[in-house]
Amino acid sequence: MRASFVFSEVVTGLRRNITMTIAMIITTAISLALLGGGLLVVRMIDKTKTLYQDKVEVSVYLTNDVSSSDNGCVNDPCRTLHSALRADPAVEDVDFENREQAYERFKRIFEAQPELVKLARPEALPASFRVKLKDPDRPEVITQTYGGRAGVDTIADQSEFLDRFFNALNGFRNITFAVALFMAIAALLLISNTVQLSAFTRRTEVGIMRLVGATRWYTQLPFLLEAMVTGLIGALLAIGLLVLAKLSFLDDVLADPISAGVVRSVEGLDILLVSPWLLLVALGVSATTGYVTLRLYVRT
Repeated sequence: MRASFVFSEVVTGLRRNITMTIAMIITTAISLALLGGGLLVVRMIDKTKTLYQDKVEVSVYLTNDVSSSDNGCVNDPCRTLHSALRADPAVEDVDFENREQAYERFKRIFEAQPELVKLARPEALPASFRVKLKDPDRPEVITQTYGGRAGVDTIADQSEFLDRFFNALNGFRNITFAVALFMAIAALLLISNTVQLSAFTRRTEVGIMRLVGATRWYTQLPFLLEAMVTGLIGALLAIGLLVLAKLSFLDDVLADPISAGVVRSVEGLDILLVSPWLLLVALGVSATTGYVTLRLYVRT
């Protein structure tokens, strides 16, 4: 088999159906970029879960009168609550945070939003106990034991917020995968149509080749390579779109949450790890679609 002939046929086929080739590359690139985006969201969720794994706490907020009158938690009922929490076998660690300390933490968290910090006042933030549990999956032991006690206003379980947060990220991931699936179907149809059209426009020369003894595999290989080349170009373009989205969009939009330690960022290494999968999917799907199309619809 002459490699130069096969590659020249591939180039000829791509140039002959240039509009469909461009459409196939763009559609493939968009579908793979969405797939890659979904995979990057999965990696971000996993890294963010690791970030919070050992930091999930239950906050026991104190009433306004206790917060304003007992700044050092030296009087009852604050002192009694503090002692009970420290002695609780379900509690690993407990820290008291008065209003001033809560205000300072608030300013650190929202230092990138000075307008919001100016609106806040220390007296608007209650004193609280920040409780770290030995088993973070059982925050109800604090709620059931200390809810309604003297001096306790409300009890907030951070895991509830994290569940809602991760559910929102999972929903975004699922939507991305769904759109990627629809775009992938469109790409498959374009690949199939392009292969059929390419084979039809070269049916005469392929017929002559078969008459002089060329095998079916030899005559079909250029069409398969055309599909794989367009898939490869689409994958490379998709990787470029992911890099562009990170540099021009994600790094700006997520700058404040990342600096505050709320979420983990999408790093260049994440894109590097996702890229081989996009290349494999592009080559595998385009080759399989081209082969099936030739076997079912094209007589070459």
